[in-house]
Amino acid sequence: MFDKFKEECGVVGVCGHPEAGRIAADGLFQLQHRGQEAAGVAVLGDEKIKVQKGLGLVRNALTPSVTKELKGQFAIGHNRYATQGEKSGDKAVLNAQPFYFESRFGPIALAHNGNVTNTDELRVRLALRDITPVSTSDSEVILLLIAHAKAPNLLAAIKEALLEVEGAFALVILSTEGVYAIRDKHGFKPLVLGVGFDNGRRTFQVIASETCALDHLGAKYVREIQPGEIFFSSHNTSSSDSYGGPAPESRCVFEHVYFSRPDSVVFGRFVMQDRQTMGRFLAQTHTVEADAVVAVPDSGIAAAEGYSMESRIPLVRGIIRNHYVGRTFIEGDERYRDEQVQNKFNPVHQLLKGKRVVLVDDSIVRGTTLAKIVGMVRESGATEVHVRISCPPTTGSCFYGVDTPSESKLIANRMSLDETRKFLGANSLGYLPLEKLQTAVNDGQDTRYCYACYTRQYPTPVGHLIKIAKAQPA
Repeated sequence: MFDKFKEECGVVGVCGHPEAGRIAADGLFQLQHRGQEAAGVAVLGDEKIKVQKGLGLVRNALTPSVTKELKGQFAIGHNRYATQGEKSGDKAVLNAQPFYFESRFGPIALAHNGNVTNTDELRVRLALRDITPVSTSDSEVILLLIAHAKAPNLLAAIKEALLEVEGAFALVILSTEGVYAIRDKHGFKPLVLGVGFDNGRRTFQVIASETCALDHLGAKYVREIQPGEIFFSSHNTSSSDSYGGPAPESRCVFEHVYFSRPDSVVFGRFVMQDRQTMGRFLAQTHTVEADAVVAVPDSGIAAAEGYSMESRIPLVRGIIRNHYVGRTFIEGDERYRDEQVQNKFNPVHQLLKGKRVVLVDDSIVRGTTLAKIVGMVRESGATEVHVRISCPPTTGSCFYGVDTPSESKLIANRMSLDETRKFLGANSLGYLPLEKLQTAVNDGQDTRYCYACYTRQYPTPVGHLIKIAKAQPA
């Protein structure tokens, strides 16, 4: 709607807390930025798993009256933003997570952040075994592979199933034994482990997509779940195993550019500091004489701070964001979209009039919303608007769990740099060079991040998905 890469999903696991369901819901509330289409929690109590989920925000789907009925010491939770499956309508609730299945290993629930790139192939394999998913989600496919594995126990079944799965995933799985936390062998998606204490004694463990959830729940960050790791937590013990062999790391760099909350530590790095560094490098690379640095809120704020610190141009809060504008999936009505942008962003005329403005944002996808914001700033009396973007031009679709438009809709593929500048209505336009982004996240010669959205160099085979993306209409 507002011309950004759409959120990935968020997952939470709680182990050994008497109110695990409530704790999981509280953790999801801190991860609301990662998915706003649906939320759900599964809780283990009396050797049974109870699932509660619904469409919309956490506060709507998991109210206090709902979570107080979810009794048990182990729970998993999920916020959904769809990259596969129905996003709205009657079938959307079928794709809400966690998914649940009664298997020969006992009841299992699963929540997933990521995207399985060989889903169609796996659906065919399941069909040949007369196994039919009820949803259109790739996450349910993973659960069914585990539930119908030929292995002798659940851990072996997880290993057997994951050897068939290609793509990106951070999983939390709830069984009658406890909670499993798993990252794919490339480590695309973040997943962290924390421990809660009471009077110096460890009382419970928390698994979450980001550390901001740990902070809120009073849990101390311990470490990342490693790529390819299968971490297990039960009543009195925890253990670590792995599946498959080693693989090159391919962490999603967009977690640092945009997705993660700025107060989180992701992939072992403080997100806000990295974004400020990107802004500093942006100021070094694209200098300009100006009177004010203005962020496109909220995701451009940290980079704008860095740009201001490096350039010594004052940071001005020249655009205010209305945080209470609801999400909408209406498309095709240009006038309605214009009204929504105006409802969400309000320029502060008194701070912009007569100023040469550096407008800082984290990325450009289609460019339509940013063009409207540039127009707003000009209408407020700015004499010049210089757009600065704290990442390289986005030229590639993502197939690892980020909802991106087809390549034909990405403005960096449709227009040259100067054409994009004119489309935005800016006096100048500057992107952060790729090598500067790599330096900002301390990525050395042995690259540990995925930059496919900038380079189209994908770390796993996705040729069939590229063909599908290119076939989509512009």
